[in-house]
Amino acid sequence: MFRPKVPTNPTPTGLVTPPAIEPTAVITRAQYALPPAPTAPALASMPTRPTVQLTPGALVMVVVGGTAAVLVVGAVLVSMLLAVAITAASLAICALVVRSLIASEHKRR
Repeated sequence: MFRPKVPTNPTPTGLVTPPAIEPTAVITRAQYALPPAPTAPALASMPTRPTVQLTPGALVMVVVGGTAAVLVVGAVLVSMLLAVAITAASLAICALVVRSLIASEHKRR
């Protein structure tokens, strides 16, 4: 019951076409040659990536920017939480008022 049933393909009849992609030869470790190591002039001509140097002023700016981002995100999240809380409270008050109106109307009859 839990074993998959794999359909069996019948043997092909008629013309069989060769595969569209030719199989490649297997290269053994002995046949594989590493590229030659670059020489000193080749290393000097390679472009180097610029290094990032943080000066004290840049470090202060990074800290101030991170602090500002955290404060802004915190203010947005708190305001969203406050909006949900105010909406829930107003809906609860509306529900109490409607329940009170319905109950007072049933008492009059």
